[in-house]
Amino acid sequence: MSRIGIKPIALTSTVEVKVEDRSVSVKGPLGQLGWELAEGIDVEINEGTVHVGRRGNAPRVKALHGLTRMELSNLVEGVTKGFQRNLELTGVGYRAQVQGQSLTLNVGFSHPVTVSIPEGVQASVEKQTMISVKGIDKRLVTQTATNIRRVRPPDVYKQKGIRYAGEILIKKAGKAGKK
Repeated sequence: MSRIGIKPIALTSTVEVKVEDRSVSVKGPLGQLGWELAEGIDVEINEGTVHVGRRGNAPRVKALHGLTRMELSNLVEGVTKGFQRNLELTGVGYRAQVQGQSLTLNVGFSHPVTVSIPEGVQASVEKQTMISVKGIDKRLVTQTATNIRRVRPPDVYKQKGIRYAGEILIKKAGKAGKK
C-alpha cells in the first residue's frame, strides 16, 4: 500500500466534500475547488475524514493512489488556509509593481516585463522588491510564482535575479584570470 495514500484526510466543520461520479468537489470558507478521479481510485467520506482507496494493484493505479490523496489534501488545505509563495528581487534597480491582474517587473532589461496573473491568484508587492503570490489552488499559485521567477532566474555569479524567499544560492567564483 501507498504510505501516503492510506492516510486519512481530516476535515474541519467548515469544509464540505462531495463525491459525484468521478469528480470530487471541496467547498470551504475561501472558495470551492474540484478534482477528477482516475479510473480505479475510490474516495469515501466518513465522520469528518476522507479516505482514498484503490481497486487493484496495477502500477498506474498504485502511482495515482498517493497522488490523489495529496491532491485532495491540498484542496482541503487550500479552501481553509490558502497558499502563498514569496519572491525576492535582488539587483540594483530591480523593482516590481502590480496593476490589476498584471505584474510589471523592471529586472535589468531595456524594457519592463509584464506578467499576467491568472484568475484565482492575487499578487501583491511589498517594498518594491518583495512579491507575494496568494491563492487557494496550490498548483496555480506555485506555477504563477515559477512563471514570475522564470523572467530573470537568479544568477550564481552575481547573485542577481528573482528568487524564492529563503532560497539559498551558492556563489560561484568567476574566472581566475591570468597569473
